[in-house]
Amino acid sequence: MVLKYVEAPDVKELVDEIIESLDLFHIVPQFVYCNRSSGSKSERIIARIHGLRRIWQEALRQPPAYVIEVISEHYDRLSDEEKEKTVIHELLHIPNGFSGGFRPHKGYIDRKRVEKLHRVLLKRRVMNSET
Repeated sequence: MVLKYVEAPDVKELVDEIIESLDLFHIVPQFVYCNRSSGSKSERIIARIHGLRRIWQEALRQPPAYVIEVISEHYDRLSDEEKEKTVIHELLHIPNGFSGGFRPHKGYIDRKRVEKLHRVLLKRRVMNSET
């Protein structure tokens, strides 16, 4: 099977909401793109993030950018809550400098942090719906 990519407007909408709701001011939403892939042989990966590395930024004269890729075979089967946690996890890989590089898991990204941010997201949704 050939790996195929399509734009994922549903994921982009979720990404933008999470960036705003969690006050992730270091992330520039217009330079975070979202794609859905199908045909992956991966058995464990739900989503991954790709950055436009510095060498490509310079060569193409483009600003830093990121693509969040969701693996259709795995991501699409998740509950809405698990999709939100997956997107939060991927956004945590974006460093404060929004440089095109990545933050590693070690010492920063773990289930506990993702769960905490997800609870904040849910609280803020409730607060926003009451106003």
